[in-house]
Amino acid sequence: MGENPGRTDGARPLLHALPRELLERLRTVQEPSGRSQHLLLEAILSVGAGLDVQQVLRQIVEAAVVVADARYGALGVIGPDGRLRQFLPAGLSEEQFKAIGDLPAGHGILGELIRHPVPLRLDELGEHPASYGFPPHHPAMHSFLGVPIRVRDEVFGNLYLTEKRGGGSFTEDDETLLTTLAVAAGGAIEHARLYQEARNRQEWLEANSEIVAGLLPGARESDVLATILDHAVRILSADLGVLALPAEGDRLRMALASGVDAHAHRGLVLPRHGSFAGAALAAERPLISDDIEHDPRVTTGPPRWWGLGPAVAVPMATGDRIRGVLLLARLRGRAPFTEPETAPLLTFAGQAALAMELAEQRAAADQVTLLRDRDRIARDLHDLAIQRLFAIGMTLQSTVRFVDHPEAGERLLRAVDDLDETIKIIRSTIFGLRTRDTARDRQGLRSRTVTALEEASRTLGFTPALHMAGLLDTDVPEELAGHVLAVLGEALSNIARHARAGAADVSLALHDRRLTLTVTDDGVGIRGAGGRRSGLRNLARRAEDAGGELTVEAPPDGGTRLIWSAPLPDDDHR
Repeated sequence: MGENPGRTDGARPLLHALPRELLERLRTVQEPSGRSQHLLLEAILSVGAGLDVQQVLRQIVEAAVVVADARYGALGVIGPDGRLRQFLPAGLSEEQFKAIGDLPAGHGILGELIRHPVPLRLDELGEHPASYGFPPHHPAMHSFLGVPIRVRDEVFGNLYLTEKRGGGSFTEDDETLLTTLAVAAGGAIEHARLYQEARNRQEWLEANSEIVAGLLPGARESDVLATILDHAVRILSADLGVLALPAEGDRLRMALASGVDAHAHRGLVLPRHGSFAGAALAAERPLISDDIEHDPRVTTGPPRWWGLGPAVAVPMATGDRIRGVLLLARLRGRAPFTEPETAPLLTFAGQAALAMELAEQRAAADQVTLLRDRDRIARDLHDLAIQRLFAIGMTLQSTVRFVDHPEAGERLLRAVDDLDETIKIIRSTIFGLRTRDTARDRQGLRSRTVTALEEASRTLGFTPALHMAGLLDTDVPEELAGHVLAVLGEALSNIARHARAGAADVSLALHDRRLTLTVTDDGVGIRGAGGRRSGLRNLARRAEDAGGELTVEAPPDGGTRLIWSAPLPDDDHR
């Protein structure tokens, strides 16, 4: 390699520290000034310093554009199906990139490099037989240079450069520079991936330890589930997390949801067939989707995947028993989930399922202890208190005939009647102690409604007024409660995003076996809010599924009034 007077001696140790293959490639760059070597060395050191995979990929494509003096560049990551699963551009503004439309799948010239992973240099893109042309709003591109990126012996993706600055074509030296950078990029990607996997393993271990530690003092199953979901969302950097539990009739109930549009999922009951979570149960293994919004396996339920792209669903099982499904999703345009990244998720899901089973067993043991205590108290009340009261009543009743004063005798008889009523009350209490109260195992609709309003107040900037009436905790079944909580979440979200309101009023009432939710705000009204009506269609669909109806009104004094109502299911009569 020729001497470079412009380079300080401080850079020499860094250069000698590079792998032999990179040093050999650097020596092939022939330029008297050494500028290309200097730029390439800076690019290699910059790329190699990253530890986050997505950051490294972004640095690679940005460095490639600088090193080869190109106007546009891109890095395409190849998926298991041989198509591009991620595409990172450089040189395009965000507006230009959005105007082009869907990401390339790997056809045309891009596909040529996937099918034949060797460097490809073209003076004119449009003259190649594999060229398909460009979609509307795509900038003009002529000269082209592409090289594959290998991680160990596998092709990870390709670097694409177009439009050599100053006109003309990419040179053989440009190809050498880009090929050398691709070698360094492969090592940097592997290093970042290994670091990410090691960090994820450590975080999974810590998450498992925290779940087990939380079970030692005896946590409720709902708390365990929330902890499981929070850890999975955090470790895999998901934008939405959903935990689905088996329900009656071969269905799944979305018991918990956290993140983007969580209200559209929380409480939803779906058949296994036609849902992504159900597909993971049927496959008995993790399922990965690069585009959950348009995934062909999702054919049932209301629209709920707007703006989401990569997703993964993992069954939670202990032995032969399915405890649930853990589903995570990221926003469209973010990096897809990879198999190495999600591999620990299956083990975590199994540990989570075991934690759920332990929580369930602990709750059952606590329930047995509680019932035994109730039986003991009931037995003591029956054998001791009632017998003594009954004896006192008999004594007072027999004493009446010895009392001559009429008023005194009347008072004694009233005391006997009071003792009879007391005995009836105690017997009723005994019956209640011996009746298992399953409703206490879950949080009531009233408290869940209050929690929903508290969460929404952070976004609204104020706390809505709340009015509740009727036996909401005892008479409303879980499925209908899930519907009304999801509707409430969507309604409050709409107010926060569109209404520009300063106050809101929420009413939840059960009357004549019909549950009615009314949400009123003082905002700009349904016409002034503008925006999409997909949320209202979702609420109407929920009303239809529950046999009810949705009404949206414009009150005379302004604002919007949403009325969602549904009857209690007939089987609750029995």
